[in-house]
Amino acid sequence: MRRIFKSPVLQFFTAVTLAGTATSSSATDAVNDRDQQQQTSENRMQQHPYVGMWVTDDGRVRHELLPNGRYDEARGNRESAYRGRYEVTGSHIEYWDDTGFTADGDFVDGITLHHGGMVLRRQ
Repeated sequence: MRRIFKSPVLQFFTAVTLAGTATSSSATDAVNDRDQQQQTSENRMQQHPYVGMWVTDDGRVRHELLPNGRYDEARGNRESAYRGRYEVTGSHIEYWDDTGFTADGDFVDGITLHHGGMVLRRQ
């Protein structure tokens, strides 16, 4: 039995296993930190007054500003025509579409959004 514990191969596997456990722990901590930051951001956005559905008067364009900092835009019959992330600073909104397209807009008041030459209203 003593010979097994003195085996360089066993010592190597023991070291790798212990190192993997330490790495897993560090990786888990990093994931937990990221999840906590995202949860904090989501909580902040859920309380944001502009989260919700914004629609043009003819109903053709519909922006749903989600509480997690993402948006989903429908155009005509195309549901989820555009998706991406957004950030609001004061009354200004910046959009980053998942395809790389960027846009912005301004909230004129609590119920009106000017974006890309369109006027959207809170629904």
